[in-house]
Amino acid sequence: MLTMQEITTALQNLSPNELHRIERVIRDLYRARHETIIYDDSYGIWTEQDQVSMAVEVFELLDKSDN
Repeated sequence: MLTMQEITTALQNLSPNELHRIERVIRDLYRARHETIIYDDSYGIWTEQDQVSMAVEVFELLDKSDN
């Protein structure tokens, strides 16, 4: 099994077409695993985890601006 670092390195060497194919496989895996998908279209997906992590970033920015 490849590590995340090895996968990340390998992804950098792929063509745009290969990256699109991998993205499609990942989206299909999310659907097959019944992951909570908030938004799903031809551009990609937005999962519950994406929503939560973005909210955390926004709240951190708001906290910084209050200081």
